[in-house]
Amino acid sequence: MLCSSFCADISAHEKTDSIHLNSEIINDSLFFLQDSVLKIQDTLLIEQSNVKTNSSDLSWLINKFPPWLQDYANSLLNGHIDRTFERKVDLSFSVIPAYSKEGGFAIVGAITGLYRTNCNDSILKPSDFIASLNASWHDAYTAYIKGNHLFSDHKSRISYAAEAYRKRLYFWGITADETANNPRSEYVRRQIDLQTEYIYNINRNFFTGVQIRANYTDAVNIRNPEYLSNVRKQYYVTGVGLSFEFDTRNHLITSTKGIHIAYKPMIYPQFLGDAGATFHSHNFIFNGYLKMWKGSVLAFDLYSKFNSDYTPWTMREMIAADNTRMRGYYMGSVIDNNQITVQIEYRQHIWSRFGLVLWGGYGTLFHDFNALKNYKELQFFPNYGIGLRFEFKNRVNIRADYGFGKGSSGLILTIGEAF
Repeated sequence: MLCSSFCADISAHEKTDSIHLNSEIINDSLFFLQDSVLKIQDTLLIEQSNVKTNSSDLSWLINKFPPWLQDYANSLLNGHIDRTFERKVDLSFSVIPAYSKEGGFAIVGAITGLYRTNCNDSILKPSDFIASLNASWHDAYTAYIKGNHLFSDHKSRISYAAEAYRKRLYFWGITADETANNPRSEYVRRQIDLQTEYIYNINRNFFTGVQIRANYTDAVNIRNPEYLSNVRKQYYVTGVGLSFEFDTRNHLITSTKGIHIAYKPMIYPQFLGDAGATFHSHNFIFNGYLKMWKGSVLAFDLYSKFNSDYTPWTMREMIAADNTRMRGYYMGSVIDNNQITVQIEYRQHIWSRFGLVLWGGYGTLFHDFNALKNYKELQFFPNYGIGLRFEFKNRVNIRADYGFGKGSSGLILTIGEAF
């Protein structure tokens, strides 16, 4: 009995020692694993730090700049990275030289911003805005802001644009016939234009909405007042209208695939301005985007706008008025009630944040639909050119376009794709 009890005690002690030994082994193993994980994490952090350091070889130089200049340099170097999930508003700003046929050399300051109305929704595309100030050597000043605010319901958005400018321009008249025959004159055009549009997605790719526009324009220092054909120099008008769209584009600012078809009628009642009569306009746009080989997109644009007979000359169509169509022509070198333009543009990514574009197209301006019956008598204006792109912000490009036309050519430097 004594031996059995003694043997049992020895066996119990051995089991206890074995348990303690196993526990120590397990604890050592866990400590080793924990230490290994920490070392791996430290290694990854070091590698990430190296990647961040190597991603900007100029960081050592930028850190020597004053804080405000560091922010500016970083917005140029890293502005194309989407930070909308990290910041309430992802801002970038630039001050660059510019040139245009109308204003000559200029200094342009611009701010672009991207933001999300719901940062927890990765499917919702970011809203955007662009604000710019432009001052040129030829006594021309322009300020504008435009953007798109996308609501978190995935169905509605507000698009807006506000522009004010004072430009000293050449002037040939207020109809296509006059601009084709009159000697060149000169005047100063001052304009304030406000536009806003609410769009709602009614079913899949179909959208509808309402739009409002207010415009004040006057002409001063006219060298040849008779070119106005006895109409007033100044008009203020306000219009309301509708919008009908079919839109499959993958992005509002820089589309790479899909189509966009829009019809936008507007009426300008007599009591909402001083035009002296009610007039209306009809705007039709068709844009298409086709991905080709790697980094390339073929884009197509058809634009037409038709204004009624009582439209003031300040609201008529002007060739090259918006830096998006008939690029390379002088702004207002042709003016009339109606305009139709078509252009096709090849866009190719070259390297890093740079791209190249080539485009070609035609356009015409005419007074009324009777002119279309004698289409052989219409003036057709060819347009082609080459451009450089730099991704200043995520999907927001700075574009430098040099366009050629009928006896005309010119450089355009601005923000955002032409269409």
